[in-house]
Amino acid sequence: MSVGTTGKPLGTTSANRQRGRLVQWVLFACVAAGLGIGAYLVWGPRSTAPEYGVVIDSPTPAENFTLDATTGKPVALADFRGKPVLLYFGYTTCPDVCPTTLADLKAAMKQLGDRQDKVQVLFVTVDPERDTVSRMAAYLKYFDPAFIGLTGPLAQIETIASHFGVIFIKHEAATAADYLVDHTSAVLAIDSDGFVRFMFPYGATGEQMATDINKLIQ
Repeated sequence: MSVGTTGKPLGTTSANRQRGRLVQWVLFACVAAGLGIGAYLVWGPRSTAPEYGVVIDSPTPAENFTLDATTGKPVALADFRGKPVLLYFGYTTCPDVCPTTLADLKAAMKQLGDRQDKVQVLFVTVDPERDTVSRMAAYLKYFDPAFIGLTGPLAQIETIASHFGVIFIKHEAATAADYLVDHTSAVLAIDSDGFVRFMFPYGATGEQMATDINKLIQ
């Protein structure tokens, strides 16, 4: 991953971005099928219905999990019961999609203003081979120090990802350390009661996410 003079991740070529968008739409279709997402708004006309997020027809309880965290101790999803959680699967050497999405999440938190502490962003790596806790902590500080990075054994992460309809595929490269991972890049919105309510596809802006997240804050 290229890094600018400030140490912040930079994007790659337009060709890579176009390939990334195509891959993301395919992976988004997979997670949509896995979670039973449709156009019908289960909340009906109530104001809690999202304007930009893709609604899940039958909201499903988010299965609890515990992983090593950038906080310095293991963190469980259930630790955040009582506040909405934005769950995102990615990796620190992702060349374009992950830094773009994290930047959008940063913008969303800024849009929330003094309500941002009522929401938690969790970043689960799909590349635990390279993403140590310290590496994730250094990476996330460029976006928002309140974001929590999570890592653990590959098999455990695969199980967690599958529960949320997320898939990821490692692609071998010329060198062992220079590989890419295609992955679902949707941001999952979990409400304060622990139910997956809707998801934001890749490309949703910070302002759009903030508009819908506000409706989940109690």
